[in-house]
Amino acid sequence: MFRKTFLLLVVGLLGGSGALLAQNPADPTAEGGTTEKPKAGDSPGPNRFWQTSLSGGHYMVPLDRIVSISRHKYVLDGSLIVDEVTIDTLGQALARFYVISPLTDKAPGDTIQGVADRGRELLDEVAEKAGSDTQNMVVKKYPETTHAKTIEYRLLKEKDLTALYNSVRSAWESGRGRQYNEK
Repeated sequence: MFRKTFLLLVVGLLGGSGALLAQNPADPTAEGGTTEKPKAGDSPGPNRFWQTSLSGGHYMVPLDRIVSISRHKYVLDGSLIVDEVTIDTLGQALARFYVISPLTDKAPGDTIQGVADRGRELLDEVAEKAGSDTQNMVVKKYPETTHAKTIEYRLLKEKDLTALYNSVRSAWESGRGRQYNEK
């Protein structure tokens, strides 16, 4: 009797440990898995979804809900150039990802460019000392730029916006999930 009970106990323990070993610890969705920070750049993501993790937050959308994607530039208030990627979906929210640069960045002359660069450096230094992330935050002027059902993210570099656009475009065209993470 003791021997039979002991054998059943051993078999039960071994069976349970096999289930634990079958889990993928790198998969954060698996029970007991780790939550590692995603690598920077574009990579395969969950099937049927495109997602991005940026300093301003996280955005995820099913690929079959995307209606259109676009990228365009415009001048705002005669002083800023906005380079924007827009993702329109079947849902009620419109996602906007953009980079803002002063119009002086496109002006000829080293003096103007030097002043603009120095101004950005000073803003970055002040933000770092204050412990804030204001240079990455969305810029709005209430009520003119407050749009209901609009999700907005600001990136700092045009090359990052290009990489984000290429990621969502690739995912949408191929129908395969992708993930873009800010560098």
